[in-house]
Amino acid sequence: MMPRRTVLTLLLATAGTAAWAQAYPARPVTLAVGFPPGGGADAVARIVSEKLGRVLNQTVVVDNRPGAGTTLASEFVARAPADGYTLLLGAANLYGSDQILYKSAKYDGAKNFTPISRWSSAPLLLAVRKDLPVQSVKDLVALARSAPDKLTYSSSGAGVITHLAALSFSQAAGVRMLHVPFKGGAPSVQAVAAGDVDLTFATPPSVLPMVQAGKMRLLAVTTQKRSPLFPQVPGLEESGVQGMDFTFSFGLFGPAGLPPEVVKKLFDASVQVLGDPDVKAQLEKQGNIAAPSESPEEYRRWILREGAESKALTERSGASLQ
Repeated sequence: MMPRRTVLTLLLATAGTAAWAQAYPARPVTLAVGFPPGGGADAVARIVSEKLGRVLNQTVVVDNRPGAGTTLASEFVARAPADGYTLLLGAANLYGSDQILYKSAKYDGAKNFTPISRWSSAPLLLAVRKDLPVQSVKDLVALARSAPDKLTYSSSGAGVITHLAALSFSQAAGVRMLHVPFKGGAPSVQAVAAGDVDLTFATPPSVLPMVQAGKMRLLAVTTQKRSPLFPQVPGLEESGVQGMDFTFSFGLFGPAGLPPEVVKKLFDASVQVLGDPDVKAQLEKQGNIAAPSESPEEYRRWILREGAESKALTERSGASLQ
């Protein structure tokens, strides 16, 4: 039989943990984003975090920490206390491609983060500078094949989703293009709009304003079929490119060892927020679909698979920092 003192200690510890979990969050929560304001990740972060703060009855502060392909923000969260007050808006690059491209990255996605839930899913948009002499993806592929490594494409950072999409396209189409990385989606798209770079694979919030202003032209979405979000834009299958069906997702992560009670509270709050019609509408306006996970465990399994695929793509491409 367990001594009475031991039983009392366990009961007090359990009660203390439950009380702490119920009190969380007792102060503002920081959500680190590895991109500057104005891009797709920032849009998702601000739309969801505003309503998340209401559900949690606490402020959620978006902290933009751009640079080094999101590794600065990721390392900041990986080193943070596992108390639920420092979180990350992350993606599959945490699980392999970061470590290939950034030798200084001091984290391992599977060991240093706690996946909580997917937040959004969306295709990227292939857009070109307005005076590039192509009218379709087929034209673009023909031009790229006629002059290997002459066409330039921008990304929001080496190893991030916009770079991986371009790598996937290059492999599927059998072309070689020159990579020009930037420190975020907004400057990446602005470089194409200014005519300094030929094309980009960009998030909808980054590229659509430039397209609507007539400074860039859309050629395709990065999925095989047309997206219901952009029914007027061709998919890759009808554009003549097989073997590529690329979507990107953002999700919520905490440092490793995040208490299960906090994970559950953040997961439940995320599901509630992402089911809100207003949040769904705002995300769709920015070219995203609300896509909460079934559970934290399901998200962990999913992100490990996605991470392995992005790592394999990076390894096959031979990509390196330029």
